[in-house]
Amino acid sequence: MSTLMDSLERVEPNPNIPPLRPGDTVQVHNRIVEGTRQRVQVFRGVVIRMRKGGINSNFTVRRIASHGVGVERTFLLNSPRIEKVEVLRHGKVRRAKLYYLRDRRGKAARLKEKRSA
Repeated sequence: MSTLMDSLERVEPNPNIPPLRPGDTVQVHNRIVEGTRQRVQVFRGVVIRMRKGGINSNFTVRRIASHGVGVERTFLLNSPRIEKVEVLRHGKVRRAKLYYLRDRRGKAARLKEKRSA
């Protein structure tokens, strides 16, 4: 039984996903299956949490949709449905879970960009 569990834990990481950190602004290209057709949908937002746990690793991306409604979506890190993830900018944050962004509106919800020096 333990060999089955070990084989599940040794999953090859998706090479199209760069190292992510909370505060990163990303574009997630996700494959959507509608009946017999497939299309790629782009979800752009800020990574507000990373959950690490081997094969169960996931990350949550938050964006502001129309009329100021916040939308969060959780993606499995090892999912074959993720085409690619592009990191657009790195945010300067001091905590691992950015749940406080849920209560912020407008300019208060922005993160400073981390400068590489």
